[in-house]
Amino acid sequence: MMQIGIIGSGAMGSGIAQVASTAGHPVILYDVSAEALEKSRSSLEKIMNRLIEKGRITADESQALQQRITYTRELPDMKGAGLVIEAIIEDLDIKKKVFSELESLVDQETILASNTSSLPIAAIAAACRHPERVIGIHFFNPAPLMKLVEIIPAVQTSQDVLNNAQKLIDAWGKVTVIAKDTPGFIVNRVARPFYGESLRILEEGKADVATIDWALTELGGFRMGPFTLMDYIGHDVNYTVTETVFEAFFYDPRYKPSFTQKRLAQAGYLGRKSGRGFYHYGDDAKKPSPVEDEILGQAIVDRVVTMLINEAADALFLNIASRDHIDLAMTKGVNYPKGLLRWADEIGITTCVERMDDLYEEYREDRYRCSPLLRRMAREGSSFYS
Repeated sequence: MMQIGIIGSGAMGSGIAQVASTAGHPVILYDVSAEALEKSRSSLEKIMNRLIEKGRITADESQALQQRITYTRELPDMKGAGLVIEAIIEDLDIKKKVFSELESLVDQETILASNTSSLPIAAIAAACRHPERVIGIHFFNPAPLMKLVEIIPAVQTSQDVLNNAQKLIDAWGKVTVIAKDTPGFIVNRVARPFYGESLRILEEGKADVATIDWALTELGGFRMGPFTLMDYIGHDVNYTVTETVFEAFFYDPRYKPSFTQKRLAQAGYLGRKSGRGFYHYGDDAKKPSPVEDEILGQAIVDRVVTMLINEAADALFLNIASRDHIDLAMTKGVNYPKGLLRWADEIGITTCVERMDDLYEEYREDRYRCSPLLRRMAREGSSFYS
């Protein structure tokens, strides 16, 4: 069984190590910090104990899984790995340095992958003498539970490396989608309006946090409202992704960050992990009640969902991914109630275009420009799943 190397023992690296070990692979988990490695080991042991208590695995299976993971502070221990997945800080210079050093230690056939959620795979690959073996393999947190994995070939990535990487991750029981190496890939690109447009509705004073969350969960069918979700992710993380995508798209106003969220991050109100974000999370915290006005709520759902559909259509228009992979990514990666392109068919392509045009007429901002694909389809009377 192929040995798997993981660089970084944080929540994501540890989760990927658990996934690979569960699939039967020997795993080398590397980190510069002995404390981080011990935290990872202790966390996995707790997870295994909970799974045993729930009857999901046996004590023997738990022991075997944990024994397949070797914890190390020595990067040369990666030498025998057939695949190495980097899961460290989202800093391009640091990643490039790691990949350059790693390449000199492993075999020439070893696949080198980054778990980055927003940085260009091409730039990471450029740090290597053999960039054709570098690829993006983006898991979602928590990696053991989330089914989706985005596979991102760079312009340098060989077809064999793409095929072998996808085949391996599929064998781990994951659902893989192929994405073009563009900012945010599929999920973090297409999902921006779920946060951004909800924040805009809040900033305009059209509805409060609790009401917007209520509308999108109770009427829209989303598993979690945008403000609850941002608090869960953490405003330091969620805001940084938005800012990164905005900059990477040459400041396209569609991805413009929110001052409201930036101020929360600057204040240290990061969400659940800090005890306060859009909501309070102390022991005596009381969650505000929404205004359960169905007319207002449906207007919120229509606006946010239409913006999401427009983004998904543009991703297809620009060949970021296939129709099926875009819908699969949003249902499996962020648990949307429906694939956005299928949802567009249900609403009606013409209706989606009219809603986008109404928003543009009201605001006269390029943020609300309608995707050329939607406009063409409305003119032709076609649909995504005809």
